[in-house]
Amino acid sequence: MTDQRAGRPKSSSREVLAEAACELFLERGFPATTIADIATRAGVSRSSFFNYFSSKSDILWSGLDGRIADVERRLLSSDGVDAGADVRAAVLPLADGFAPDSLALALVNAGPMQLLEELQREAAVRRSRLAAAVSDRFVRAGTDRLAAEVRGAAWGGAVLAAVEAWARDGAGRTALDGFLIRAADVVAGGPEGPVRQLRVVARAEDFDEALAFYRDVVGMPQSEAYEAEGGARVVILDAGRATLELSNPAQIAFIDAVETDGGESDPIRIALEVGDTVAMTDRLEAVGAVVEAPARQTPWRSVNARLRGPAGLQLTLFQELDPR
Repeated sequence: MTDQRAGRPKSSSREVLAEAACELFLERGFPATTIADIATRAGVSRSSFFNYFSSKSDILWSGLDGRIADVERRLLSSDGVDAGADVRAAVLPLADGFAPDSLALALVNAGPMQLLEELQREAAVRRSRLAAAVSDRFVRAGTDRLAAEVRGAAWGGAVLAAVEAWARDGAGRTALDGFLIRAADVVAGGPEGPVRQLRVVARAEDFDEALAFYRDVVGMPQSEAYEAEGGARVVILDAGRATLELSNPAQIAFIDAVETDGGESDPIRIALEVGDTVAMTDRLEAVGAVVEAPARQTPWRSVNARLRGPAGLQLTLFQELDPR
């Protein structure tokens, strides 16, 4: 029989089977592909398939399942006084070294592979496993059952949402850990206070070089990107609970014209999202901040003010208005 894998780099049978399965799922769809089809394409016997996978679905989920099992073991053995910290410490290592696999490919190609219902059903199983492990940890710490189960459901959802976001963003381009940290931060919530977001606005003379470095090398996921007249470009990169906004000179000039009356941005300007720009401006001015530009509404439905604070920092306060 002709070796249908001829000419390809030698891989383990597990890898060959997974690759063959994904090829067939794309060609024929998941429902129409049999285990015998996969084994034939991979050049192994049908019985050999079961040395590595228990089912077709296992090809997609086995990598994540092993990591979920590790989370379950870590949570079962943890007994610290801070259950929330224990859960975070148990969940975040799930992303360590997680390379793009069959699941990432399937999430991105769920339509062509005819996998939408299969992925939804199987994802629910993994969310439930994580939720049970997390809620059990909170119950053992004295949390009432309702609150524990709500937290468990949130963590289960966070992990699966992070995996899907990572896959759709281009799993080979960024690491899963950044997405998982962001999801964990959402679950944990942030401290309540008048400042809702820290955004560092950096002027980038060589915009493309800066973008490639911070997004692709440092690993800050891109969350937003905009262009304006005159070649103005801005990309917002996520850095956990803060963002790094890279703006080229044209974008800086554009913002200065909108936000001030002839003012000029420092190379680094600290932007703080607040609930009420006018009130916060008055509050900061009362303790010594210098107002460089009073509060005004921008074309993109925010209220911005610019001040000079202690340590020479130039500050922009911005309040996001409800969309019309």
